[in-house]
Amino acid sequence: MTRTVIESKSKTVTIGFDEPFCVIGERINPTGRKKLARELEADDFTTVEKDALEQVACGAMVLDVNSGAVFTNKMAEDPRYADNNFVEPTLMKELITRIQAIVDVPLCIDSSVPGALENGLEMAEGRPLLNSVTGEEERLDVILPLVKKYNVPVVAISNDDTGISEDPDVRFAVAKKIVERAADFGIPAHDIVVDPLVMPIGAMATAGQQVFTLVRRLRDELGVNTTCGASNISFGLPNRHGVNAAFLPMAIGAGMTSAIMNPVRSVEMEAIRAANMLMNHDPNGAAWIGLAKVLDAVKEGATFAEASKAAAAAGSGRGRRRRRG
Repeated sequence: MTRTVIESKSKTVTIGFDEPFCVIGERINPTGRKKLARELEADDFTTVEKDALEQVACGAMVLDVNSGAVFTNKMAEDPRYADNNFVEPTLMKELITRIQAIVDVPLCIDSSVPGALENGLEMAEGRPLLNSVTGEEERLDVILPLVKKYNVPVVAISNDDTGISEDPDVRFAVAKKIVERAADFGIPAHDIVVDPLVMPIGAMATAGQQVFTLVRRLRDELGVNTTCGASNISFGLPNRHGVNAAFLPMAIGAGMTSAIMNPVRSVEMEAIRAANMLMNHDPNGAAWIGLAKVLDAVKEGATFAEASKAAAAAGSGRGRRRRRG
């Protein structure tokens, strides 16, 4: 069975067909989060640290760290801040330093800027996941040498110079090309985690079916692990978390082995814990039972993050969950 190994200084996470579904926390990402971007511009990492702690408490096994911030005020003062190649490498170093100081899970280093990716690789303890490489020739020539140099696994996104195809066969061909090019660099298939690209179901009625078919092909024909931006499936729809919670177990059943998602939403985490148990990836149902206790606390008035943190503290002997009433 294919196993992709990701490590922090003290923890190892394995993504694999016979492993529990790997939850990669998405929250440390300033894209579309104006408040977070403003904080980062002011060298304020309060929300970053809060998000790191909450996501891990709620079940994130890996944290995605995205440095794609736009510093509007600094840009007006210094034109260099209009260039992500100037902003992101320094920001990535600071983000990883701050996050590693408070949590011990492996990291997923996420940027479109090669300099930020390399800075992240230099700062990360252990063996992070690199996010990402695409099928463009220029991108392959830049990113795959980094993957080889640092001996890390990489997310391979199924688009290339022609953009994102609506044809799943084209997206499969791009993934195959990336796996083959990686092999030319001596990078094994088990270190490639393919993102087959999830389209919004509201814009394309067959988006879910396409992903499920693609995931099966990627598993059976290429033998690679898979991931996705899970919330893309519900983009533009009402009650998005309900759609996400239905999509994730179906993707897991098709063979998907990880997702970049928001673990602080209880409905999605409940769906994943149930899927793990149904796939026989939760010995004795221990994780499901632990989640049930957390959800009991939510019914009593706690938020999912509060209840999860209290349960984690109680489990490590640092405290007990308090009942509200």
